Amino acid sequence: MIYLDTHVVIWLFAGRLDLISQNARQTIEETPALRISPMVLLEIDFLSEIEKIRVDSNRIYTDLSQQIGLMVCDKSFEQICKTAAHEKWTRDPFDRLITAQAAITRSGLVTKDRTILEHYQQALW
Repeated sequence: MIYLDTHVVIWLFAGRLDLISQNARQTIEETPALRISPMVLLEIDFLSEIEKIRVDSNRIYTDLSQQIGLMVCDKSFEQICKTAAHEKWTRDPFDRLITAQAAITRSGLVTKDRTILEHYQQALW
């Protein structure tokens, strides 16, 4: 199982595979269980609200779930928050919760975010 960070989900939806590293693309293609944190959906909607992107999370999620089998992880929010409380390397609540979601299952997290790559051992790009 591999988790995808917000920007990776947006790039996949937009067909911008050129923005995703070869290693990340190969990992995504070879992994049958692709997951996202519900926080990814919320972050996408925030980006839409401030007009950084022009599409909402529902459209992106519906499209990618049909195309690549993307699913939202259903782990306990309480458990995720408890794990995120120990991720003191960032003040970004999205990064903390998205990383904690992957950490609960000791899964990889595909991200280009340098801070996450430095602090989450199973992050990859």
